[in-house]
Amino acid sequence: MKLRVFVTLKPGVLDPQGEAIRHALGALGFEGVNGVRQGKMIELDLAEEDADKALEQARGMCDRLLSNTVIESYRIEPA
Repeated sequence: MKLRVFVTLKPGVLDPQGEAIRHALGALGFEGVNGVRQGKMIELDLAEEDADKALEQARGMCDRLLSNTVIESYRIEPA
């Protein structure tokens, strides 16, 4: 089963990369960009066929490795 994991910084956590992107967009002439938050997308191809079990595995992976749950949140969806 294929799943996509989207990892983003929690609200209130400073995002220097997002701010650098916002600044660069302004320098390229893209006006009106008030804020940018960046994150990462991870695609998992799991051998597990059962959707509930695959989701449980993916949550475990996120909690233990793929995200820093102190400052990041994640969302899992089918790929």
